[in-house]
Amino acid sequence: MSLSAYATPSPALQKEVSRRRSFAIISHPDAGKTTLTEKFLLYGGALNLAGSVTARKNQRSTTSDWMELEKQRGISVSSTVLQFEYKDCVVNILDTPGHKDFSEDTYRVLTAVDAAVMVVDAGKGIEAQTRKLFEVCRRRGVPIFTFMNKLDRPARPTLDLLDELESVLGIAAFPVNWPLGDGPRFKGVYDRENKKVHLFERTVHGSFRAPVNVSGIEDESVKNTVDEITYSQVCDELELLEGAGADFDVEEVLAGRLTPVFFGSAANNFGVQLLLDRFLELSPPPIPRESEQHPVHPASKEFSAFVFKIQANMNPKHRDRIAFIRIVSGQFERDMNVFNTRTGDNVRLANSQRLFARDRETVDDAFAGDVVGLVGNYDLLIGDTLASSPEVKFDEIPRFPPECFSYLTNKSTAKYKRFRDGLQQLLKEGVASEFQLLDSSGPSSSVLLGAVGPLQFEVLQHRLQGEYAAETRIESADWSIARWLKPKEGDPQAPDARPALSLGTALARDSNNWLVALFPSDWAMKTFSEKNEDWIISEQPFAPI
Repeated sequence: MSLSAYATPSPALQKEVSRRRSFAIISHPDAGKTTLTEKFLLYGGALNLAGSVTARKNQRSTTSDWMELEKQRGISVSSTVLQFEYKDCVVNILDTPGHKDFSEDTYRVLTAVDAAVMVVDAGKGIEAQTRKLFEVCRRRGVPIFTFMNKLDRPARPTLDLLDELESVLGIAAFPVNWPLGDGPRFKGVYDRENKKVHLFERTVHGSFRAPVNVSGIEDESVKNTVDEITYSQVCDELELLEGAGADFDVEEVLAGRLTPVFFGSAANNFGVQLLLDRFLELSPPPIPRESEQHPVHPASKEFSAFVFKIQANMNPKHRDRIAFIRIVSGQFERDMNVFNTRTGDNVRLANSQRLFARDRETVDDAFAGDVVGLVGNYDLLIGDTLASSPEVKFDEIPRFPPECFSYLTNKSTAKYKRFRDGLQQLLKEGVASEFQLLDSSGPSSSVLLGAVGPLQFEVLQHRLQGEYAAETRIESADWSIARWLKPKEGDPQAPDARPALSLGTALARDSNNWLVALFPSDWAMKTFSEKNEDWIISEQPFAPI
């Protein structure tokens, strides 16, 4: 097969590809990200009552939070993929964890999207995790749309929120609509493009579509609804925006240099449809991506995709394992044969499913931009490329060194096999890494794990007990930095290839058998580097040998 075929669009596929909109919702914890996700589903017709899937009207759990621990803690700890059709678009929403300990999962998800909606709590402004996730989007050139949430509560001054977007995040902001007050005085938003006021009416628990009355800002109904001080302030602010605000430029939005800003209340469903409609008009369909050797056009006839997430036990009764793939080009067809370009193996994609929280349906076909779940033991790893040609390979998935380490110990020798099998399945999700210490065994019968955040260990322990009936004990280790090593000359796998150690440093092997140095501090790492000038020291894991 000529690789140039991947760069050639097919008119027959272009229509389907142009309908796709795949995006992530990012935010600091508790800014309202999961609530907004659910309300998109409500307006998209995928739910008929917020908090319940259409065919299960009595189910009251949050649709995109399916794991039991998520329900107990009230946070999202795993990314969720949801798809629905709205107007003429096929919408793929990837809801992501907001907690910083799960940022690696979020970073991977951001490789699978073409745009992002950034949710900001209008009462708090830009928070730490929002800033980190924004930087990931910026580095990838992902267009960002901003939703200032919780206007039904007291909020910071609107102009200050806009200024913060520009001063803290360094992105120009264009308010598509403008709030009329906040907290108890919040009465709606003014649509600057259509010059219409959408009046706010609280709904019962935000379960249904928000009723909206639309009129011009000069209309008596608006003046009678909004108090005089707020009305005067809004008119002055709108005049200021028209005179000094940035012009709206779609190309700047698509380049990630300008963010359209919307205001509303996700909990009350207000402003959600304004955001959804305008987002789908402005956000890009799938665009060409680079493989290692050539560009890949999404409307190419040749199929390609990459694995960005693996989830075990979404159906605990069947101990299943799902690999989520983002389709980069071509048309997916159930039972198609493709190459896993990491292994060179030919793989038949038989059990393909689309997920709606825990509900599933078989996928017979899908197109570039869509996300498909492959259920079964496909021996896939995060980052794998699946393609019609064995020469296509994407390098989309960022890798991060662990920042905390713990020993995980199985409490029952009688359940060791269950513990070991469960741990191996969960580690394939990429939430933590296993290391084998070379000179120290640590606590007896323990496994040394590394992760980006300590909450990952708690989730792992909870899931081992809940999904595999394996009780464990966690004991933290002193290291906080990991670096991968290989000698500048010689065999990196030679048993006698050992660098000189600094105080508190330990050597280990990772799952790919690479040598890893574990450090308790930056000082120890600096001392180690000075002692070992003949070694390559990398923050990133090396490729499997």
